[in-house]
Amino acid sequence: MNTVEKTDRLLQELVQKYPELQVCAADIRRAYQILCQTFEKGGKLLVFGNGGSAADAEHIVGELMKGYRLKRPLPAADRSRLEAAFPGEGQYLSDHLQGALPVISLVSQTALLTAFANDIAPEMVFAQQVYGYGRPGDAILAISTTGRSANVVRALQVAKAMGLATIGLSGRNCGAMQELCDVVICAPEDTTTSVQERHLPIYHTLCAMLEDTFFTS
Repeated sequence: MNTVEKTDRLLQELVQKYPELQVCAADIRRAYQILCQTFEKGGKLLVFGNGGSAADAEHIVGELMKGYRLKRPLPAADRSRLEAAFPGEGQYLSDHLQGALPVISLVSQTALLTAFANDIAPEMVFAQQVYGYGRPGDAILAISTTGRSANVVRALQVAKAMGLATIGLSGRNCGAMQELCDVVICAPEDTTTSVQERHLPIYHTLCAMLEDTFFTS
Protein backbone atom coordinates (compact mmCIF):
# COMPACT_ATOMS: atom_id res chain seq x y z
CA MET A 1 0.00 0.00 0.00
CA ASN A 2 1.51 3.34 -1.04
CA THR A 3 1.37 6.58 0.94
CA VAL A 4 -1.67 7.96 -0.87
CA GLU A 5 -3.58 4.74 -0.24
CA LYS A 6 -2.59 4.76 3.44
CA THR A 7 -3.66 8.35 4.03
CA ASP A 8 -6.89 7.86 2.09
CA ARG A 9 -7.65 4.82 4.23
CA LEU A 10 -7.08 6.83 7.43
CA LEU A 11 -9.49 9.54 6.25
CA GLN A 12 -12.06 6.90 5.30
CA GLU A 13 -11.76 5.32 8.74
CA LEU A 14 -12.29 8.71 10.37
CA VAL A 15 -15.44 9.38 8.38
CA GLN A 16 -16.79 5.88 8.97
CA LYS A 17 -16.44 6.35 12.72
CA TYR A 18 -17.58 10.00 12.70
CA PRO A 19 -19.83 10.43 9.65
CA GLU A 20 -20.46 14.10 10.46
CA LEU A 21 -16.77 14.79 9.75
CA GLN A 22 -17.18 14.02 6.05
CA VAL A 23 -17.52 17.77 5.52
CA CYS A 24 -14.00 18.22 6.96
CA ALA A 25 -12.25 15.57 4.86
CA ALA A 26 -11.04 17.86 2.08
CA ASP A 27 -9.70 20.42 4.57
CA ILE A 28 -7.93 17.72 6.59
CA ARG A 29 -6.31 16.55 3.35
CA ARG A 30 -5.24 20.11 2.55
CA ALA A 31 -3.78 20.62 6.04
CA TYR A 32 -1.88 17.35 5.65
CA GLN A 33 -0.45 18.53 2.33
CA ILE A 34 0.68 21.84 3.83
CA LEU A 35 2.38 20.06 6.71
CA CYS A 36 4.06 17.58 4.38
CA GLN A 37 5.52 20.47 2.39
CA THR A 38 6.63 22.17 5.61
CA PHE A 39 8.46 19.15 7.01
CA GLU A 40 9.90 18.05 3.66
CA LYS A 41 11.57 21.45 3.28
CA GLY A 42 13.00 21.47 6.80
CA GLY A 43 10.38 23.72 8.38
CA LYS A 44 8.72 23.34 11.76
CA LEU A 45 5.20 23.56 13.13
CA LEU A 46 4.10 25.93 15.89
CA VAL A 47 0.85 24.94 17.60
CA PHE A 48 -1.23 26.77 20.21
CA GLY A 49 -4.67 27.42 21.69
CA ASN A 50 -6.39 28.28 24.98
CA GLY A 51 -7.77 26.06 27.74
CA GLY A 52 -8.76 22.68 26.34
CA SER A 53 -7.23 23.72 23.03
CA ALA A 54 -3.94 24.36 24.84
CA ALA A 55 -4.10 20.76 26.05
CA ASP A 56 -4.76 19.68 22.47
CA ALA A 57 -1.67 21.61 21.34
CA GLU A 58 0.45 19.69 23.84
CA HIS A 59 -1.19 16.43 22.75
CA ILE A 60 -0.31 17.07 19.10
CA VAL A 61 3.34 17.68 20.02
CA GLY A 62 3.37 14.36 21.84
CA GLU A 63 2.11 12.49 18.79
CA LEU A 64 4.50 14.08 16.27
CA MET A 65 7.74 14.41 18.26
CA LYS A 66 7.87 10.68 19.10
CA GLY A 67 6.31 7.45 17.94
CA TYR A 68 2.52 7.64 17.84
CA ARG A 69 1.49 4.34 16.25
CA LEU A 70 4.89 3.36 14.83
CA LYS A 71 8.28 2.77 16.49
CA ARG A 72 10.19 5.17 14.19
CA PRO A 73 13.74 3.74 14.37
CA LEU A 74 16.53 6.17 13.49
CA PRO A 75 17.90 6.20 9.94
CA ALA A 76 21.12 4.24 9.47
CA ALA A 77 23.12 7.42 8.83
CA ASP A 78 22.06 8.93 12.17
CA ARG A 79 22.81 5.70 14.01
CA SER A 80 26.27 5.60 12.49
CA ARG A 81 26.90 9.23 13.46
CA LEU A 82 25.94 8.61 17.09
CA GLU A 83 27.91 5.39 17.34
CA ALA A 84 31.00 7.01 15.79
CA ALA A 85 30.80 9.97 18.17
CA PHE A 86 30.27 7.85 21.30
CA PRO A 87 31.72 4.34 20.95
CA GLY A 88 30.17 2.06 23.50
CA GLU A 89 27.25 4.39 24.18
CA GLY A 90 26.17 5.35 20.69
CA GLN A 91 24.13 2.17 20.27
CA TYR A 92 22.17 2.95 23.45
CA LEU A 93 21.50 6.48 22.18
CA SER A 94 20.40 5.13 18.80
CA ASP A 95 18.16 2.48 20.32
CA HIS A 96 16.42 4.98 22.62
CA LEU A 97 15.79 7.82 20.18
CA GLN A 98 12.89 7.93 17.74
CA GLY A 99 12.26 9.75 14.50
CA ALA A 100 10.61 13.13 15.15
CA LEU A 101 8.78 15.85 13.27
CA PRO A 102 9.76 19.32 14.60
CA VAL A 103 6.74 20.68 16.46
CA ILE A 104 6.73 23.31 19.22
CA SER A 105 3.81 24.03 21.54
CA LEU A 106 3.55 27.72 22.40
CA VAL A 107 1.32 27.19 25.44
CA SER A 108 3.75 25.82 28.04
CA GLN A 109 6.37 28.59 28.35
CA THR A 110 4.96 29.93 31.59
CA ALA A 111 7.59 32.57 32.39
CA LEU A 112 7.42 34.12 28.92
CA LEU A 113 3.63 33.96 28.69
CA THR A 114 3.01 35.54 32.08
CA ALA A 115 5.72 38.17 31.70
CA PHE A 116 4.52 39.24 28.26
CA ALA A 117 0.86 39.26 29.31
CA ASN A 118 1.70 41.37 32.37
CA ASP A 119 4.26 43.73 30.82
CA ILE A 120 3.03 44.19 27.25
CA ALA A 121 -0.37 42.83 26.14
CA PRO A 122 -2.18 39.57 26.99
CA GLU A 123 -3.61 39.14 23.51
CA MET A 124 -0.12 39.24 21.98
CA VAL A 125 1.46 36.34 23.88
CA PHE A 126 1.27 33.85 20.98
CA ALA A 127 2.01 36.55 18.41
CA GLN A 128 5.32 37.29 20.16
CA GLN A 129 6.31 33.63 19.99
CA VAL A 130 5.32 33.36 16.34
CA TYR A 131 7.45 36.43 15.65
CA GLY A 132 10.39 35.02 17.59
CA TYR A 133 10.30 31.42 16.39
CA GLY A 134 8.63 31.64 13.01
CA ARG A 135 10.55 31.67 9.75
CA PRO A 136 9.34 31.50 6.14
CA GLY A 137 8.75 27.85 5.38
CA ASP A 138 7.33 27.13 8.83
CA ALA A 139 3.65 26.49 9.57
CA ILE A 140 1.32 27.22 12.46
CA LEU A 141 -1.67 25.26 13.69
CA ALA A 142 -3.98 27.61 15.58
CA ILE A 143 -6.77 26.02 17.64
CA SER A 144 -9.86 27.98 18.69
CA THR A 145 -13.32 26.48 19.04
CA THR A 146 -14.92 29.83 18.15
CA GLY A 147 -12.30 31.12 15.72
CA ARG A 148 -12.41 34.43 17.58
CA SER A 149 -9.87 34.06 20.43
CA ALA A 150 -7.98 37.37 20.43
CA ASN A 151 -4.56 35.92 21.14
CA VAL A 152 -5.01 33.32 18.41
CA VAL A 153 -6.15 35.93 15.88
CA ARG A 154 -3.18 38.20 16.64
CA ALA A 155 -0.77 35.30 16.18
CA LEU A 156 -2.37 34.45 12.83
CA GLN A 157 -1.99 38.05 11.70
CA VAL A 158 1.74 38.00 12.50
CA ALA A 159 2.16 34.61 10.83
CA LYS A 160 0.49 35.79 7.62
CA ALA A 161 2.66 38.90 7.50
CA MET A 162 5.81 36.80 7.99
CA GLY A 163 4.96 34.32 5.25
CA LEU A 164 4.19 31.26 7.39
CA ALA A 165 1.63 28.69 6.30
CA THR A 166 -1.48 28.97 8.48
CA ILE A 167 -3.80 26.14 9.47
CA GLY A 168 -6.82 26.60 11.72
CA LEU A 169 -8.80 24.09 13.77
CA SER A 170 -12.17 25.48 14.85
CA GLY A 171 -15.92 24.88 15.04
CA ARG A 172 -18.76 25.37 12.60
CA ASN A 173 -18.42 29.17 12.74
CA CYS A 174 -14.70 29.70 12.11
CA GLY A 175 -14.84 33.41 12.87
CA ALA A 176 -11.81 35.46 11.83
CA MET A 177 -9.85 32.28 11.10
CA GLN A 178 -11.64 31.93 7.78
CA GLU A 179 -9.88 35.00 6.42
CA LEU A 180 -6.50 34.46 8.11
CA CYS A 181 -5.79 30.78 7.43
CA ASP A 182 -4.71 28.95 4.30
CA VAL A 183 -7.09 26.21 5.42
CA VAL A 184 -9.47 25.87 8.36
CA ILE A 185 -10.79 22.53 9.56
CA CYS A 186 -14.22 23.44 10.93
CA ALA A 187 -15.72 20.71 13.10
CA PRO A 188 -19.48 20.82 12.37
CA GLU A 189 -20.52 21.59 15.95
CA ASP A 190 -21.44 24.76 17.85
CA THR A 191 -20.70 24.23 21.55
CA THR A 192 -17.15 24.24 22.89
CA THR A 193 -17.54 20.75 24.34
CA SER A 194 -18.82 19.23 21.11
CA VAL A 195 -16.23 20.99 18.98
CA GLN A 196 -13.38 19.79 21.18
CA GLU A 197 -14.74 16.25 21.12
CA ARG A 198 -14.43 16.29 17.31
CA HIS A 199 -11.01 17.96 17.32
CA LEU A 200 -9.32 14.96 18.93
CA PRO A 201 -10.16 12.40 16.19
CA ILE A 202 -9.38 15.04 13.55
CA TYR A 203 -5.85 15.73 14.77
CA HIS A 204 -5.25 12.08 15.61
CA THR A 205 -6.00 11.27 11.98
CA LEU A 206 -3.78 14.11 10.77
CA CYS A 207 -0.91 12.88 12.97
CA ALA A 208 -1.38 9.32 11.73
CA MET A 209 -1.32 10.49 8.10
CA LEU A 210 1.94 12.35 8.71
CA GLU A 211 3.49 9.43 10.56
CA ASP A 212 2.66 7.03 7.76
CA THR A 213 4.17 9.47 5.27
CA PHE A 214 7.47 10.16 7.02
CA PHE A 215 8.17 6.98 8.98
CA THR A 216 7.22 4.02 6.81
CA SER A 217 9.29 2.75 3.90
